[in-house]
Amino acid sequence: MIEVASEARGDFCILDTEASPEHLSRGTAQYADAMLLVVEPYFKSLETGRRMAALGRDLGLEHVALIANKMRGESDLEAVREFAQRNELEVGGVIPYDEAMPGAERAGSSPLDFAPDGAAVAAIEQIARGLVDGSVAGNGAARV
Repeated sequence: MIEVASEARGDFCILDTEASPEHLSRGTAQYADAMLLVVEPYFKSLETGRRMAALGRDLGLEHVALIANKMRGESDLEAVREFAQRNELEVGGVIPYDEAMPGAERAGSSPLDFAPDGAAVAAIEQIARGLVDGSVAGNGAARV
């Protein structure tokens, strides 16, 4: 992601925050151009994403998108897409389930160092490029 951002024009700062609204109460949204909400294909995760998206919009964020994470197949992705459509949310990217991710965690390593050619790393790079070019959570962001 750093490589993608360094190739881009302008300044980029990516915050990876806790999955709670607490950081928003500290005013982080006023400095953000976009908010990506990483969700899994389960009701509680999707519902939390929906609530966080509503809160982000209430705080003035124009660009809010869900990132579908740990997708094991088309049925998982379809569940996220249907939920997003019902709730007028954008799906800004898809990260497939990748066994290398828990392997990296067990090894105490970053996914990029552990499996640089892994499917999840490639998907995250694609999302990062979309943030830079505006196709993810940007002007007229593409829906996945």
